Amino acid sequence: MTSLATPPSDDPKPQPPEPPDINDCCGNGCDPCIFDRHDMAMDEYRQALRAWEARQGTSVDQKA
Repeated sequence: MTSLATPPSDDPKPQPPEPPDINDCCGNGCDPCIFDRHDMAMDEYRQALRAWEARQGTSVDQKA
């Protein structure tokens, strides 16, 4: 039985997506642009991070 104070070891913290290089944009007005796609990926990352933090419970707050 696992303790609620111990976060699961098989639940790694989400990592943010790599931002595209400014030179990766072709400048043709693509929809979505690579920068739009990165913004969408960042939104997904933030949601995943909030969910991960919630799964960690108060143990994350108590470490600080």
